[in-house]
Amino acid sequence: MSTVSIEPLLHHHCRRGNSRHRSTPQLIHLSSSLSVFPKKVEFRCRSLCNFRHPTALTLRASSTDTAVAATTAPFFKETFPLELTELVEGKIFVRLDHGKKARNWILTVGCTLPGKWILHWGVSHVDDVGSEWDQPPDEMRPPGSIPIKDYAIETPLKKSASSVGDDTSQEVKIDFHLDGAIAAINFVLKDEETGTWYQYKGRDFKVPLVGYLQEYGNVVGAKKGVGILPGALGKLSNLFFKAESSNSQDKNSSSESRGTKEETRSLEGFYEELPIAKQIAVVNSVTVSVRKCPETAKNLLYLETDLPDHVVVHWGVCKDDAKRWEIPAAPHPPETVVFKDKALRTRLQQKEGANGRWALFTLDEGTAGFLFVFKLSESTWLKCKGNDFYIPLSSANNSPAAAKEDQSEGANVDERSAEEIDESSFTEYTNGIINEIRTLVSGISSEKSRKTKSKEAQESILQEIEKLAAEAYSIFRSTVPTFTEEAISETEELPPSVKITSGTGTGFEILCQGFNWESHKSGRWYMELKDKAAELSSLGFTVIWLPPPTDSVSPEGYMPTDLYNLNCRYGTMDELKETVKAFHKVGIKVLGDVVLNHRCAQYQNSNGVWNIFGGRLNWDDRAVVADDPHFQGRGNKSSGDNFHAAPNIDHSQEFVRKDIKEWLCWLRQEIGYDGWRLDFVRGFWGGYVKYYMDASEPYFAVGEFWDSLSYTYGEMDHNQDAHRQRIIDWINATSGAAGAFDVTTKGILHAALERCEYWRLSDQKGKPPGVVGWWPSRAVTFIENHDTGSTQGHWRFPHDKEIQGYAYILTHPGTPAVFYDHIFSHYKSEIAGLISLRNRNTINCRSIVKITKAERDVYAAIIDEKVAMKIGPGHYEPPNEPKKWSKSLEGRDYKVWEAS
Repeated sequence: MSTVSIEPLLHHHCRRGNSRHRSTPQLIHLSSSLSVFPKKVEFRCRSLCNFRHPTALTLRASSTDTAVAATTAPFFKETFPLELTELVEGKIFVRLDHGKKARNWILTVGCTLPGKWILHWGVSHVDDVGSEWDQPPDEMRPPGSIPIKDYAIETPLKKSASSVGDDTSQEVKIDFHLDGAIAAINFVLKDEETGTWYQYKGRDFKVPLVGYLQEYGNVVGAKKGVGILPGALGKLSNLFFKAESSNSQDKNSSSESRGTKEETRSLEGFYEELPIAKQIAVVNSVTVSVRKCPETAKNLLYLETDLPDHVVVHWGVCKDDAKRWEIPAAPHPPETVVFKDKALRTRLQQKEGANGRWALFTLDEGTAGFLFVFKLSESTWLKCKGNDFYIPLSSANNSPAAAKEDQSEGANVDERSAEEIDESSFTEYTNGIINEIRTLVSGISSEKSRKTKSKEAQESILQEIEKLAAEAYSIFRSTVPTFTEEAISETEELPPSVKITSGTGTGFEILCQGFNWESHKSGRWYMELKDKAAELSSLGFTVIWLPPPTDSVSPEGYMPTDLYNLNCRYGTMDELKETVKAFHKVGIKVLGDVVLNHRCAQYQNSNGVWNIFGGRLNWDDRAVVADDPHFQGRGNKSSGDNFHAAPNIDHSQEFVRKDIKEWLCWLRQEIGYDGWRLDFVRGFWGGYVKYYMDASEPYFAVGEFWDSLSYTYGEMDHNQDAHRQRIIDWINATSGAAGAFDVTTKGILHAALERCEYWRLSDQKGKPPGVVGWWPSRAVTFIENHDTGSTQGHWRFPHDKEIQGYAYILTHPGTPAVFYDHIFSHYKSEIAGLISLRNRNTINCRSIVKITKAERDVYAAIIDEKVAMKIGPGHYEPPNEPKKWSKSLEGRDYKVWEAS
C-alpha cells in the first residue's frame, strides 16, 4: 500500500470541514518577486461571470471622489473565488486501557483533525512477528469494519463520545482479550478525503502485546527507559511492560520460550500523542464591479474582499490590449503609495459594522483596463491563475461574449451558484487548452503541414510550445505541486527526428554514460570507446555522455585547469574528435562533461593562494567568488554552494560569462559535441546555465544537482517532496533549458528495493515519487554512475537488484541513463531487451504512468496503455480487460508485458 511518514508536514489540498479552523492562513515568506507564489500557500482563482444587472450597490466615495449616484447600475460585475490553504495542526492519539473483565483490554486510536479517517489495521501472531499482517479474529472487529484482502481490515473512525461543540475529534475502539496468541496490533491511519496514509517514522504503527517486541523502532508505547524518541514526536508516556519475574532468559530463545516469557509479564495502560498537520482549504473571494459616474463620465471601480485585514492591492491601468502596467492620473484612493514608478499600492479600507475590506477607484474614460494583484506579505502575492487580474473598462467590450474572450479563465456565462459551477467550469477551461494544443501539434504533424511548412518553421513552433510549457510550470508549480505533463497527442507520436527545444532533445533519448571512475587509467579511453560505437548503437542508445575533456589536476577530469587544453588522461584532442565522429556516424549524439562551477589555478598570488589562472583564459582573482575562504577571491558572493577543493568561479562577472560562452561554442564547433552534462550545478544559479544554453544551443543538456534526501532517525522518509522541489527549482531557474538527474528517484528506488518496501514508489497522490512524477520531460533517471558505483561506490545500488532498477526507469517516463559498467556485464542482454521494448512502444519522456499496485513487496504500473510492468517478489498480473496482455520480458523479481 502507498503510505507516507507522519513526520513531514503534509500539504494536501482538501475542503474545509469545520468553520472553527477559519483562522488567518499561515503564510511563508519567499522572495519578493511578483511572479513567485509561496510554496506552502496554494492559490486558485476561478472567474465566475455574472452579467445580469444586479440590484443597485451603494458605493462609498473617497475623499477625492465626486459623489456617486447610488442607483447607477454597473456595466460589469465579477466575483473571483480565492482559495488559500492554511496549515492546521492536530494529533493522533493512541490509548490502551484495561477493560472491565480480567485480561480484557481496549485500544483506542483517534485523531483531532477534521477529515474522513479510516483505521487500516491487522494483527501479528506470536509465531510470526515480522512485517506480515493477519486479519484480527471476528470478536476484535468493531462494527462497520470491512476486510481488505486477507491481511487487514478497515474501520472508520467516528466522533469521539467526549467531543463537545465544534470538537472534531474522531476515534475507534478495539476491544480484545489477551489470550497470548496475538503479539501485536499494527495499523496506519488513512484520510479518505486526501488519500493520505499516516505512518509512524515511515513504518506501520505497532502496539506490542508481548514484551520481546520492544526492539522494533515503530513501537507505540515502548518499555520504560528503552526506545524513548526525541524531537518532534514528543515525550512518550509510561511504557507498559512490567516484569513479574527477575529470572533472565536467553535472547535467542525460540517462539515457545517467548510465549513463556510473555506469560511472566503483565500489560499496563498507556496514552501517547503524535503531532500531525494537514492543509485545510480557506475560501475567500473578491468582487469587482464597474459603473459610470453620471456627472463626470469616469469609470468607478469598486473592489470588495473578505481577505485578511493586512491585504494591500497592487494596481495599475493599461491603455490597450497589450496590458502594460501604467500609473493612472490622480485622484487615487486614500492610503495609496507609488511603487517604483510602475504601479500603485492601496491599503483596503475596513467595512463599517461588517467583515471585509473595500476600495473605490476613479479611472479616466480612455483607460482600457484595470490590472491588479493582492499583496498579503512582503513575499506573498495572489494572482489569477498565474496572471494579473484584468478588468476591462469599456462597456462596449463587456458583453458576455467579449468578456468571456478577455478573461483568462474563459468561464461560461452561467446563473448557477459558485459551488455548482466551480468544477465544471474548471474542467471546461482545462480541456479547452489541452484540445487547442493537441490540434496545433496534430496540424504540425499532418502530411499536409509537412508539405506546406519547412522543417525550420515546425521546429520554431514546437520550440515556442515547449518554452510556454516551462513558463506555465513556473507559474503553477505552487498551486499544483504534483505537476504532471499530459501527452501532447493521443493519436500521433512526435517523430524522434524533431527537436522540440534547445537542451531537451526529442523526448525519445536513451542515454549511455560512456565511462567509469577508472576509465582514465588506460590512457586511450577515447579510442577504446570508439570501437564500441556500432555496438552501442545496435543496443538502442541514442546519446552518449563522454568524460570531462579538459586537462585536470585530478586524472578523472573534474579539477580542470586550462579549459582549452583538451589533451587529458582519456586521450588527445584528435582522438576525441575521431571518437565523436564515430558516434555521429552511427546516429548517436555526444554530450561533453563540462565543469563550470570551479577551476584550478596555475599560479599563486602574493599571499601564496592559488587563485591566478593561466592559459587562454588567464583570469585573476576577480573570477573567484568572495565568500570562498580558501581562495581569497575578489568577485561577488557565490550564487550557490561552494565546492571547497578548488576556486569557485564567479559567474556574475561579465568577462567570465563571455569567456565560458565562447568556450562552449568552440567545443560545439571544434569537437562536435551535441550537448552537455553539467557538473555540480548546485554551486551556481540556474539563470547562468540558461545564458550558456542559449549561447551554445545544445541538443540535450543535463545538470548534476545533488543533495541529500530526507531521513528521520536514520530511516528515509516516505515524503521526498522537498528534495525533488529543490531539483525542480534549479530546472526552473534555467527556464527549462536543461534537465537534471533524478536523484530523488534513485534514492527512493534504493530504499524500496533494499528494504522490500515497494510502497515507497508511489507518492501521496499516486504518482511516481521522484522528479519524474512532477516534470518528467526534464528528469534524467538513473540508478548508478561513476560516483555512486564503479570503484568509488559512494552510494552503490542494492546488489543483484540493478535489473529491477532498469526495469523501472526503462519503462517509465523521463530520459533513462544506463551506466557503462552495467551495459558490459551479465545484465547486457536484459538491458538490451528493455531498451528494445521501450523503443518498440515509443515510450518517451512524457509517457503517462498509471500506478496499479504499490505495496510492501510489489510495485506495478501501466505506461501509455501499451506496457505493463512489475518489480518485486510479490505477485501481479495486468488485467486482461479491456486490453489483452502478453508477457515480453521476465527476470529476477521483474516482469514486463505488452498490449496485444
